[in-house]
Amino acid sequence: MENFTETENTELCRTIGPWQVLFYGLGSMLGAGVYVLLGRAAGILGNAVWLAFVVAMVAALLTGLSYASLGSRYPRAGGAAYVSQRAFRKSWLGYTVGIAVIMSGLTSMATGSLAIAENLSRYVGIQLPVKIIAILGVMMLGAIIYRGIRESMWVNLFCTAVEVAGLVFIVGVGMKYWGGVNYFEVPPQAMGQGLAGISMIVILQGAVLVFFSFIGFEDIINVSEEVKNPRKSIPFGLVGAMLLATIIYMAVAITAVSVVPWQTLSNSSAPLLEVAKTAAPWFKNIDNIYLFITIFAIANTALLNYLMGSRLIYGMSRQGLLPRILGKVHPVRRTPHIAVGLLFLIVTSLILIGGVRPLAEATALLLLSVFVVVNLALVILKMRKDEPTGGFEIPYFVPLLGALVCLILIASRVHGAIQSPDGSLHTAPILAGCIIVGGILLHFLFKPRSTSLENGGDSAS
Repeated sequence: MENFTETENTELCRTIGPWQVLFYGLGSMLGAGVYVLLGRAAGILGNAVWLAFVVAMVAALLTGLSYASLGSRYPRAGGAAYVSQRAFRKSWLGYTVGIAVIMSGLTSMATGSLAIAENLSRYVGIQLPVKIIAILGVMMLGAIIYRGIRESMWVNLFCTAVEVAGLVFIVGVGMKYWGGVNYFEVPPQAMGQGLAGISMIVILQGAVLVFFSFIGFEDIINVSEEVKNPRKSIPFGLVGAMLLATIIYMAVAITAVSVVPWQTLSNSSAPLLEVAKTAAPWFKNIDNIYLFITIFAIANTALLNYLMGSRLIYGMSRQGLLPRILGKVHPVRRTPHIAVGLLFLIVTSLILIGGVRPLAEATALLLLSVFVVVNLALVILKMRKDEPTGGFEIPYFVPLLGALVCLILIASRVHGAIQSPDGSLHTAPILAGCIIVGGILLHFLFKPRSTSLENGGDSAS
């Protein structure tokens, strides 16, 4: 393959600092999911729901540390696709991993855009053309990302501030209730051998559920090519975001069960709104305020997935896994404008076709599969003597444990789907398997051009 030259292709611009990386990761994790997941987790663990977040954070942090180490070693936009291909030296694996991550971003953007449009319709009290509003929303996000990485980071910072403010408000008005309940009180079915008389199996079930509140940290590696001093900034931002998200989640969980009985939370479609109404009855029109915050939370997740997807497509093009034109960078804006445009067309098609929610559920399994590959990739790269070291090295047992935890989560999800009498739950594992097999077949069908990944510039120095 011929290498890109500076005359043919403008490079991405390194403008992101360590604190911007942290807020990027925090914004990716603090989506609207916690507003719903908390109630479902309370139904499993009762007042001990905070334990689920502790266990889930430990499980997610294992993979997060692997991503932090890889980001400091190889600051490439291709992210997981790049390190998978580099470690296993199989272009089909890098291609399939990239397709899986792109699919997760596309479905998140489509479902998020539709959710924003539906929430806007409820907010204004008028029946709006949901699909048209969703497409206009995607167009607006695309315009921001086309404009530049700096502008995208400022929008992310604003949206993340709104998300954090909503959760901090919950903690602020509910903190006076702390200490009023037994934080180890659980439903009868959760009692057993384990921590404080709580079944370890039930704790793990709750952890599996809230684990997906931490998904989003992996997006950071895809913007590492635009990060200043990635050797230090990527680990600082990624680990810092995960720890900060955990503190916020635990504070919110403790506050929620302190203010409202866990039985009420588990039966509520908007558990945190229930907490806000109980703790702050004086706050008028709070329903619309939290609807407004939810819109910003979803919009931020969609923005960051759009940003991640465009950089991943750009990086895969530079690896030779996607058409060369998708790796072009706008000479003025310094953004991968062709990739941004392609994503807009694909997401628009998904919105118009509809039925993306089952696909969104499948992407959770896809991401867990990617995490397994990435963790194992780090083990291989650490064993290879001629590989560059990064600014954040971790011992071998961390990625090995990370891969094991993700395999357990995959097995748990698939086993639960198989055992469930609800046939609709079988859809996600089947779709995930089809996407993986489809990615492999597409690679061998189109035979992407091969390229060496041993070029200079891989080191994060």
